Amino acid sequence: MKKYIINSLFTLLVFGIATSCGSKVDTIEIIGDHEENESRVELSQAQFDVTGIELGRLEFREIGSELMVNGVIDVPPQNNISITMPYGGFVKNTTLLPGDEVKKGQLLVTIENPEFIQFQQDYLESLANSTYLKSEYERQEKLYGEQVASGKTFEESKSNFLANEARIRTSKAKLTMIGFDPEKVESGEIKSVVNIYSPVTGAVLDVYTNIGKYVNPQDVIMDLTNSDDLHVELSVYENDIPKIKKDQRIKFNLANTNDEWREAHVFLVGKGVRKDRSVTVHGHFDSKNTDLLPGMYVTAKIETASEEVLVAPDDAVVRFGEKHFIFSYLGQRDENGEPAYDYEMIEVEIGNKEDGFTQVTLLDSSLVYHDIKLVTKGAFALLSKAKNSEDEGGDH
Repeated sequence: MKKYIINSLFTLLVFGIATSCGSKVDTIEIIGDHEENESRVELSQAQFDVTGIELGRLEFREIGSELMVNGVIDVPPQNNISITMPYGGFVKNTTLLPGDEVKKGQLLVTIENPEFIQFQQDYLESLANSTYLKSEYERQEKLYGEQVASGKTFEESKSNFLANEARIRTSKAKLTMIGFDPEKVESGEIKSVVNIYSPVTGAVLDVYTNIGKYVNPQDVIMDLTNSDDLHVELSVYENDIPKIKKDQRIKFNLANTNDEWREAHVFLVGKGVRKDRSVTVHGHFDSKNTDLLPGMYVTAKIETASEEVLVAPDDAVVRFGEKHFIFSYLGQRDENGEPAYDYEMIEVEIGNKEDGFTQVTLLDSSLVYHDIKLVTKGAFALLSKAKNSEDEGGDH
């Protein structure tokens, strides 16, 4: 068996760098011809001590086939609220900015309109006429029953009374819609301004006005959102839709947090295809995410199927050139009175990844997976040792 031994000080430096660089390497070119035992790596005791190697086993786990898609964080339409004023007016006061949090019942904006006084006056006048018109109607009804009054007079008094009652109801509804309390108006509280309060607890998405500006009845003053029911909206192309089923697992992350995967599940699959030939897939979060906001872009993986496969921890799999390898611990032996540790680099084919594990297939059919003492930590350091040993061997 060919052994790879290099200067101890140089090797320790290589391992110090290797262990500080993580567990992955982008591309390493193999130089020179390969010999039969080139996959063997030997460590001295000093080298072994600095690598921090840990051992484990290959195992079978359920790994899902995943579909990569894009989407956004969103809320249901009923959770987005536009604040308007049915009769318009001038903005007298508002202190809110986009992003401000609001509580249900919190003051949002104060609107002033001289017409509001007229609305209250009409209501009070209708109330004042109600007693007289009612008594006149009842008097004419009695006289008509006694055949003293004419039917025309009775009908006129009845019509006047019922029309006034209708004005009372419509005026009351109008005041309530604007934001006035009819009972306070009845008690003499007449105002030209009305306060608009938040109907939900949430946040301000946008503000479209300022103090002194006149808002028309059709104008939106500000938009609010209630983030209690945030969800993820994903775009899946029509040819992949048959793979998507309710309750399938979704893993997603934000553009600036590539290593932080969050989880959701498929709740609803859209029934219509959009112009870009995609279908909307609605996913509900598995846990509350207070840092997410509507409109954030996400990258997601939908688990479309799962099967039990042979896996290794992600850190146990390294890339060497265009191939992937794991390392197996062969054992400890004595060399010139000093302990030496032997490892073998085994080529594998990788598949799907999930929850820190990578699907692997042993390309050497003579190997038995449960006999492999897998290096789960320190594989990159062993790869660096093998590479440097080969480079030194090629120089002689």
